[in-house]
Parts: sequence; C-alpha cells; structure tokens
Amino acid sequence: MSKAIPEFKNEDEERAFWATHDSSQYVDWNKARRVVFPNLRPTTRAISLRLPLSKLDELRQLANQRDVPYQSLIKVFLRDRIDQEYRLPAIAEWNPKRSNSKAKRWNNSKTCTNARNGCSTKNNRNCPKAQSR
Repeated sequence: MSKAIPEFKNEDEERAFWATHDSSQYVDWNKARRVVFPNLRPTTRAISLRLPLSKLDELRQLANQRDVPYQSLIKVFLRDRIDQEYRLPAIAEWNPKRSNSKAKRWNNSKTCTNARNGCSTKNNRNCPKAQSR
C-alpha cells in the first residue's frame, strides 16, 4: 500500500520533499502510463559557436538546397550525431587521457572526414591527411 502524498504550499516545498523521499513509497509505478504533451516546446538556450567562415558558408549552402534555415539544419545535424553516438557506445573511441586533440578524442566516424578532399580511407585513424595535422 502506498503512502498518501502530502499537500504542498508551493513548488519549492514540493521540490524539497521529493529531493529527500523515494517516490516508489507514494506512487505505484507499475500502474503508471506514459503521457505525451505535444504542445510543449523544449527549453532552449542561446549559445555562441565559433565556426570558420568556410564551414558556415557550406552549412548555409546545404540549408539553401534543402530550403530550411541554416540554424535548423545545424540542430538536425547535431541531433543525428548525438543519436549515432548513443547507438554506438561500445565502438566509441573517445578517451581524453590517450589523445592530445579534442577532435581525435571523439571522432569515431565510419568514413574519413577528409573524403570530400579526395581521401578514400575508411576512417580517420588510417587517413594520411588526418595524421598529418
């Protein structure tokens, strides 16, 4: 039998309560249902991101080809990469103690990032252009 949830005067009081109490004593999570709030928008925060002008021009060109704002395209690219990283946790080669370059620490691409510059290797580790940086 679950305990009754107390009445709270405000959100701060409720927040403090749940920070120190186990919700499984008050709610039967086996009877819980997933709820979808389709009209909620995720909280966003403006950030400053420094990009080389050439990269920004490429992004704008790709966005123009797709007829979307370039900032929206950046969000899609980030979402795709984040999803890819979560699908490949065992393959990821990110190791901050073994690498001296931030780019090399998290780059586990299946194809070389220099492919558009004529590189035909399967990944950055074998790429002579990536190693010469």
